[in-house]
Amino acid sequence: LEKMTDLVAVWEVALSDGVHKIEFEHGTTSGKRVVYVDGKEEIRREWMFKLVGKETFTVGATKTKAAINIDAVSGFAYEYTLEINGKSLKKYLENRLKTTNTWILNLGGTDYRIVLEKDTMDVWCNGQKMETAGEFVEDGTETHFTVADHSCCIKAVSSGKRKEGIIHTLIVDNTEIPEAVE
Repeated sequence: LEKMTDLVAVWEVALSDGVHKIEFEHGTTSGKRVVYVDGKEEIRREWMFKLVGKETFTVGATKTKAAINIDAVSGFAYEYTLEINGKSLKKYLENRLKTTNTWILNLGGTDYRIVLEKDTMDVWCNGQKMETAGEFVEDGTETHFTVADHSCCIKAVSSGKRKEGIIHTLIVDNTEIPEAVE
């Protein structure tokens, strides 16, 4: 297997089903374009006469739309930008901070990454969408699920402040888990 000699860009993208690595090779002499997602080749084009353009593909179990834009900056210099769901990576990640909560925890020596999608109330753990049971409680809602025989619950409680909205808290075996910053 040839080593990635024309690797020009690498991005790490945190989605609900995990953190994905996107790598892009661009051979400006051969016109080659190769996109790898998590080390797996997704797109390979040889002898592209047009060196600028766009490559579109999907990422992860959720088949999230992604695109790499190739733009000429000057002479033989190129700029590569990644878009996720039609937004620049920066805008996508800023929006994701508002629409999801992420917790990283270790149970019995294994690391778990738990993600709550606030709009759908879907819960993901290490890339798998979890089976959950929701219930209304006195001060809000509770979403129950199990991770490695540990009882987990995401409590959703109003902050009482409009700007803050609803506060989501993960509780595992009666212990509150601090939210992770990705």
